[in-house]
Amino acid sequence: MPSTNVKHIDRDAFFRLYGSEVSYFTAKVRPAFRIKRVPHVEVLATPRVYREIIRARTGLQFIPVVVTPEDDTWQDTSDILDRLEERFPEPALVPPTPAQRVAAFLWELYADEFMILPAMHYRWDFADSIAKARADFASTNGDPVAAGKFADRMSGVLPGIGVVPDTVPAIEAHLAELLADLERHFAQHPYLLGGRPSIADCALMGPFYAHLYLDAAPGHLLRERAPLTCHWIERMNHPDPDEGGAWLADDALPDTMRPILARIGADASAYVLDTVRAYEAWADARPADVTEPPRAVGFHSSTLRGVAFQRYTSPYTLWMLQRVIDPYRALPEQDRARVDRAFAGTGCDAFFRCQPRHRVEKQGYKLTFG
Repeated sequence: MPSTNVKHIDRDAFFRLYGSEVSYFTAKVRPAFRIKRVPHVEVLATPRVYREIIRARTGLQFIPVVVTPEDDTWQDTSDILDRLEERFPEPALVPPTPAQRVAAFLWELYADEFMILPAMHYRWDFADSIAKARADFASTNGDPVAAGKFADRMSGVLPGIGVVPDTVPAIEAHLAELLADLERHFAQHPYLLGGRPSIADCALMGPFYAHLYLDAAPGHLLRERAPLTCHWIERMNHPDPDEGGAWLADDALPDTMRPILARIGADASAYVLDTVRAYEAWADARPADVTEPPRAVGFHSSTLRGVAFQRYTSPYTLWMLQRVIDPYRALPEQDRARVDRAFAGTGCDAFFRCQPRHRVEKQGYKLTFG
């Protein structure tokens, strides 16, 4: 006889996460759903899903998209993480203490805005990676011709973000040094901020899982050079609910993180802050009839390890920077001083010193002038 103790499962109470295994930003939010044990199903973003769910609800072509049990739609990954944190506060992904909290958002900025360089380079500049990416897109889409056109668009983005022959040596050196530092870090700590994951880990999963771990050329590189980092990737995707663990006591940052923070300060700060300055120059002179910032507002010059290049100017970069400097500036003076001491000598204070004249906000699924 059937058991009388079987509980009814209300499938309408499940969140729906629409995305793809090889999607940079789906990889960012997927671990948060699993770590927080949010009842959800992950749905592949097929052409039907793009047509009937993603475009119909947001007007955009971006994944991931989350539909809640109440039929609300969440679109941006940072918004998704914020809303998950508010709705499912335990286990928390945002540290409550000043230095660790700012560090978590700084990692998110770095992972979202700078790590796109090695992620896209290793996907689209190596023959075996290109072949695998095109095959992955075709299997995801179900229409090889349409998937090929999408792949062409993605590979065509490289010059616009600064992945050009002159910058490739610096990009590859940055990743090689990062992998070595992460191996030393994960030999002592299971996660970036200590003994439990945070939004810093979730954000870094975007480039590391969806691109560097799954793509052909960097996948070999990671498995050969960074086994502990690979193990971190697997644990982030398959969290142990009984693991326990805590962030470091007394709001400390791991000593093994300092070389990485110095690398972020040296390489990523110019990449981010040059974009912000270029956007603000555009915003100062924008035509009066422009009511919302477009996704790109031209090109600007920047440098990476002494190599000059051109990059498209994205208003969204300022929105991401605000997620770092807003909580920093909201701190009492004593706590700001504590953060300053924690980051002293890393070069990351360049982010904290930035005082934008403009703001970028979001209304619905669009960027707006603040």
